[in-house]
Amino acid sequence: MRHRKRVVKLGRKSAHVDQMLAALVKSLIERKQIRTTLAKARLARSLADRLVTLGKNGTLAARRRAIASLRNESAVTKLFSEIAPQLKDRKGGYTRIVKLGRRRSDGAETAILEWVDIKPPERKPAKAEKVDAAAASGASK
Repeated sequence: MRHRKRVVKLGRKSAHVDQMLAALVKSLIERKQIRTTLAKARLARSLADRLVTLGKNGTLAARRRAIASLRNESAVTKLFSEIAPQLKDRKGGYTRIVKLGRRRSDGAETAILEWVDIKPPERKPAKAEKVDAAAASGASK
C-alpha cells in the first residue's frame, strides 16, 4: 500500500524526474512562464522556490548548490542577477500555478507556471506572409 508516501514519481525513474524538473525550471527562468501538466508544475514549483531562496542568499556556496541542481550556469546567472533581486521583498511563494483545464488529446490537466511579481514578455503571434494569388498560380504552372 502507498499510505503516507509523499514522493510523486510521474511514471519515470528518479534521474529522469530530476532532469525533467531541471529543464522545466530552466525554461521558467528564461521565459518567465511555462505551460505544462499540473503534476509537473507542482513539482517544478517547489524546485523553483528553493532556487530563488538560494538566489536571494547570493553566496558562492548557494550559487554552486543551484548549479548542481539546475545543471546550467547561464540560467543560474540569470536567476541570481535578475529574478532573485526582483523577488527580494517576498518571503516565499515566488511562483503561481494557473489551471487551464484538460488537454484535448489525452485529458491531462494543464497549467501555467509563472513568477508572481515578474511579468512575462509579450509574445506577438507570427504573421503569415501574404502570397499574391496570381504569383502563386503562375508559379505552379
